[in-house]
Amino acid sequence: MGSSPKSVIVVGGSLAGLMHALTLLSLPSPPKVRILERSPTALLHDQGAGVVAGSETQQFFAEYVRPGREVAVISPIRHYLNRKGEIMPETVNHWSQCMTSWDLLYHLLRWRVDGQQSEHVKGLVADDRPRAQYDNGCTVTAIDSVEDGVKVQWTHMDHGEQSATADLVLAADGASSSIRRLLAPTVERKYAGYVAWRGTVPETELSGAARKVFVERFTFYHAPGIQILGYLIPGPGGTLDAGRRLFNWVWYCNYPEGSPELNELMTGTDDRRHAVTLPVGTMKEAVWAKQKAYATESLPSQFAEAVNRTRQPFVQAITDVISPQNEFMDGKVLLVGDALAGFRPHTAASTGQAAFDALMLGKLLKGEVSKDEYNRTVKDFAKTVQAHGVALGEKSQFGRHPFNG
Repeated sequence: MGSSPKSVIVVGGSLAGLMHALTLLSLPSPPKVRILERSPTALLHDQGAGVVAGSETQQFFAEYVRPGREVAVISPIRHYLNRKGEIMPETVNHWSQCMTSWDLLYHLLRWRVDGQQSEHVKGLVADDRPRAQYDNGCTVTAIDSVEDGVKVQWTHMDHGEQSATADLVLAADGASSSIRRLLAPTVERKYAGYVAWRGTVPETELSGAARKVFVERFTFYHAPGIQILGYLIPGPGGTLDAGRRLFNWVWYCNYPEGSPELNELMTGTDDRRHAVTLPVGTMKEAVWAKQKAYATESLPSQFAEAVNRTRQPFVQAITDVISPQNEFMDGKVLLVGDALAGFRPHTAASTGQAAFDALMLGKLLKGEVSKDEYNRTVKDFAKTVQAHGVALGEKSQFGRHPFNG
């Protein structure tokens, strides 16, 4: 990469992009940072997704975000239910894990990166780090190496064709990365044969029986072709107050590629066949009614209750993608986070990967690791965790299960 960059374009304004932007803005001599986000809205829409805050995420927030508030609900116990809804004693593990929400992490990062205000940061103290320029509604169309850096071209939703040149470009635009598609078109994102249904329920709306197994517990249920899990996450505005938190559940179900059932599921009320995510508010009533009935038939009563009490479900198709290389144009373009490798959610590591990559970039730019060490380390992390996620998913959805209940 040579000397520290004076200007950086970050393509993608979600967690990975914001983490990398904040890493750059925290340098002793920070570059000018511009974020190009494809979404047309000023704030990315929160799907209500829970996030397991692993060690990398915790380290990044402690070192770079320094939020001045707690960001996670602690779940000190991990256990499985059988089909009757009974806790399986042999599965009880007193292993504390930190559970947070995409929404809280996003708003804390936006606050630090570009000064965005929200209920999540009310009363927190800002610092004197410079701010990034955050542009939404930008669809990247071309990227080229030029004499003075990398030229990025994009179409803006209001202002048409635009371009800018930077010393460094970070592709943080997710598993369907437009930058990766331009530079490595043979790397494909492929459907894995199943989807994740997701939703949240206010903890106070759960019955006593459900709260007994869910509150401050990481709870699982396995059966052939099914895995469902759930845990508490922060509530509205990022609150951690007991009684105001949300129960977040994730339910994996198999749908063969090209099947009528998958096409029906992923076609929303907008009549669009969505490839990866069926957004909140677009699920057809008949599809949701069928799934709620299936929950009652196939899940422990506590999980069935949570599914049936969910008001805004959404669906994500599970996919696999990994790039064999993370850098292009002599290191002037880097793939980071999901753009480098999209993990299956079983690993609970996608946010951790974004944090890990951002921490490594900080070490690289501060001279603590070499460029070769940076490249090798981020690629090894991506390859190892991506393969682990595939193994977990294939066993869970298509193989034998350790706890059939």
